Amino acid sequence: MKLNWNRENSLGLLIGVTSPVVFLPVVLLIMSISSGFSFGYFWSQFTYYTEFQSKYLSLAMISNLIWFYIFLNREKYEYTKGIIIGLLLYAPYMIYINIIK
Repeated sequence: MKLNWNRENSLGLLIGVTSPVVFLPVVLLIMSISSGFSFGYFWSQFTYYTEFQSKYLSLAMISNLIWFYIFLNREKYEYTKGIIIGLLLYAPYMIYINIIK
């Protein structure tokens, strides 16, 4: 089976890796507004406690579903493959947080 890697796969991978990092503060802001706590409270939970890192990062990864859906509807399958691989790159970190730490 031949793996054909191209520019679209690389861009999808870049989107898949950076999108959760970019949307993480947005998720924490929405949570702070809805719960009445400050943004700093949620940010300190994310930075200092590993049990919250996994939960908040998982919520931020939902942003990749938006990109996946957009590219899937436009039949840009190479981008979607890169987004999936970008999401899979977070798996070792999530396993490390949840099981090892």
